[in-house]
Amino acid sequence: MIGKRRAKAGGFIIRRLLPALALATLSLSASADSWRFALIGDTPYNAHERTELPKMLSAIADSKVDVIVHVGDFKSGSNLCSDEVFADRFQLFDSSRPPFVFVPGDNEWTDCERLSNGGYDPLERLAKLRGLFWSKDQALGQAALALERQPGTYPEHARFRLGPTLFVTFNLPGGNNNWGMTDTPRTEYVARHPVTVAWLRENFALARREKMRSIVLLFQANPGFTHYTQGLAHRAYREFLDALREETLRFQGQVVAVHGDTHMNRIDQPMRDQTGRPLSNFVRVETFGSPFMGWTTGIIDSDAPAAIRFETHPWPARHD
Repeated sequence: MIGKRRAKAGGFIIRRLLPALALATLSLSASADSWRFALIGDTPYNAHERTELPKMLSAIADSKVDVIVHVGDFKSGSNLCSDEVFADRFQLFDSSRPPFVFVPGDNEWTDCERLSNGGYDPLERLAKLRGLFWSKDQALGQAALALERQPGTYPEHARFRLGPTLFVTFNLPGGNNNWGMTDTPRTEYVARHPVTVAWLRENFALARREKMRSIVLLFQANPGFTHYTQGLAHRAYREFLDALREETLRFQGQVVAVHGDTHMNRIDQPMRDQTGRPLSNFVRVETFGSPFMGWTTGIIDSDAPAAIRFETHPWPARHD
């Protein structure tokens, strides 16, 4: 049931799992049971980054990763949310040699009502994103990767598997999760938030049931781990973090939360239990973000200890 790298140069092979699981498995080239994934976000924000990003994506592909994930904000928060920008990013991501998974950020929908963004209706922009990026049960890119999407009206919520690791995407944007500026949350938040938390719990249950070694959660917002552990949780993320902590404590494998938003490339362990002790099986990865470009590679090796290993790669590449 678990996909492996195989000795087939450049070949991506998709297998369907048993119907009870109904989850995509990716089998890839090489002889060892190992998988590599690349994490990026918060780019491109300007013309320079738009010129550099295709070069960086090519370098990532050359490093033989099995999938690239962009955790949102594919434009600056002060730039237009136009159809032309959306189409440009779709073409760019879809030209990726490895499969490419895109997760929504606030800059491409919740912030689009700003005058500098064009004064768009955020829900109309989200519908546009859905029609472009999540209209099929496949990742973007030139190599195939099947995705299982959450049933219902949130196709941006998806999952796939690399070997012993489950990957799960969420529409959890920065900008206070589209709560709004008042004490009463927006109607959109009220509708989406319980669906997001349910998707989190469902996938932890799946990972436990299938005895998976690790789970990687992919979303855009920095939900404020430090404030949460200090008892000062941001109200728009509190319930999500409560569920995340509870599920992490119940999960025997490694939990990796990947986000962008605050543009501070880092790998740390900020989640703590209710007594203040760090959760040893929890890792946070924040991607590079404008004005700094780069990617983080995750390495899954079935012959190694349980933890996923990470490497950071600034762009342009530094040569000693």
